[in-house]
Amino acid sequence: MEYTKVAVTVTPSNEIANDLLMAQMGELGFESFSETDYGFDAYIPTKDFNSSLLKSIEIPFEDTKLAFTNEVMPDVNWNEEWEKNYFQPIIIDDKCIVRRPFDKVEGSYKHEILIEPKMSFGTGHHSTTSQMLQFILETDIKGTKVLDMGCGTGILGMLCAKKKAASVVGIDIDEWAYNNAIENLALNNISNMTIEMGGAEKIGERSFEIILANINRNILLEDIKKYQKSLVPGGKLILSGFYQEDLEIITQECQKHQLNYYSHKNDNNWVAAAYILAK
Repeated sequence: MEYTKVAVTVTPSNEIANDLLMAQMGELGFESFSETDYGFDAYIPTKDFNSSLLKSIEIPFEDTKLAFTNEVMPDVNWNEEWEKNYFQPIIIDDKCIVRRPFDKVEGSYKHEILIEPKMSFGTGHHSTTSQMLQFILETDIKGTKVLDMGCGTGILGMLCAKKKAASVVGIDIDEWAYNNAIENLALNNISNMTIEMGGAEKIGERSFEIILANINRNILLEDIKKYQKSLVPGGKLILSGFYQEDLEIITQECQKHQLNYYSHKNDNNWVAAAYILAK
């Protein structure tokens, strides 16, 4: 698939501004982001790109200026691109490490996840992904059926698989993510997880004890009712991809569907929250 890269220059450099902009652009159809010295690069399928999309992007900081440039990018070796941009292994609570096959690390970890980071979102560097990994480490996964919705590289589902889930289903609407996740399963020799391409309609009539969804606020609000129908009573729904100020509306929507608030994490204003379906 052909992608368009939009280079976003943020002046002065501001990590919070970057996060706010990425959230807006995610809702406009941009699928992947990588930080740069000047701001970040955002990627969207060329068929979905229109320069008028950029006119709706705003930043609530008066002293911050934005500039955009765009170029069409054909299929490339995304491993080489990530190599140029310095991928650092991620360590979660000294229990889990996410790294590329050739990264050299010291020490040993209970759970090791190998990934070939390509264009798909979810390498573990973003606060939402790392907080989801923390929730999984804290959750009893053994013997459960797990759904990883919007699975990206597949690392959330793979950690569940390594924690001896009975089965894991990963679903993502992006073709890049779908193909990358399948490669990562093979790289980790995981046999109890499968990957499917599509949206929430792919869930069908299946039921799960645990559902993970690291997407964005609007999609979560739309699909919470679908997740609830697929959770067994007492099952856990873990959500991320939204801000602290969105937690109330997410919780209200969950409560409409008998999903009771359990706990949440906050990192740099990004939130991950867990809910339990009433028995």
